[in-house]
Amino acid sequence: MKNIKLAFLLDKKNNWIINHIKNSKYKDIKKIKIFWSIEKIKNYDLVFIINYTKLIPKKFLKNNRYNLVVHSSDLPKGKGFAPLQWQILENKKKIFFSMININDKIDSGDILMKSNIKLNGSELYEELRQIQSEKVLQMINKVIKIFPKIKFKSQKGKGSIYKKRSPDDSEININKSIKSQFNKFRIVNNDKWPAFFYYKKKKYILKIYKNA
Repeated sequence: MKNIKLAFLLDKKNNWIINHIKNSKYKDIKKIKIFWSIEKIKNYDLVFIINYTKLIPKKFLKNNRYNLVVHSSDLPKGKGFAPLQWQILENKKKIFFSMININDKIDSGDILMKSNIKLNGSELYEELRQIQSEKVLQMINKVIKIFPKIKFKSQKGKGSIYKKRSPDDSEININKSIKSQFNKFRIVNNDKWPAFFYYKKKKYILKIYKNA
C-alpha cells in the first residue's frame, strides 16, 4: 500500500464534485482528507484543488509537495473562469482538461498531463458535471497510480483568458430562436442560475429538463 498523504481542497459554494469524490475508492491510499479551507492543509504529498474560488496565498504552495488543479481547457488557452461553459458557448464538442501544479499566476503552472472529453451537443448541466467529474477523478487516479514518478512540462504557446460568469449571463434573448441559444440553455443551473428573460418589465424564469 502506498504511503501517500492525499487531500482535496473544495469550495462549499461550488461543491458539485463532492459526492463523486466521496463515492470514489482509493484503495492504495492510507490517508485522505477533504478540506473546505487552506488553514489545516500541510505536509501532504498531493493536494487536489477543485473549483476552489478563493484566493490561495503564495506561502500555502510551499506547505505541500504538489498542489494540483484540473482546469477544463487546453492550457495555455482558456485560462480563467468557467472554461467548460465558455467552450460550450463556442460550440466546441471536444474539450481538453489540463492538470497543472499551481503557482502564483492564474492557471500558469507546469502541466502534468492532459486529457479530453467528447460531447454530442445535447448534454445539459447535470450531465456535463457528471462527465466533468468522471474525467477529473480519472486524471486524479492516474496521478495516484504513477506517484511519485511524475514529470511536468512548462506551458507553451499563446494563451487566452475567459472572464468570470455571473447569473446575469443566463439571460435569454426572446427575439432570437431557442435553437440559436440552445448552448446557453445547456449550461444554466436550474436552481442556482436558471435561464430567464424580461418581458414588459417583468422577469420570467425558464428551466430546462430532458424528457426521460
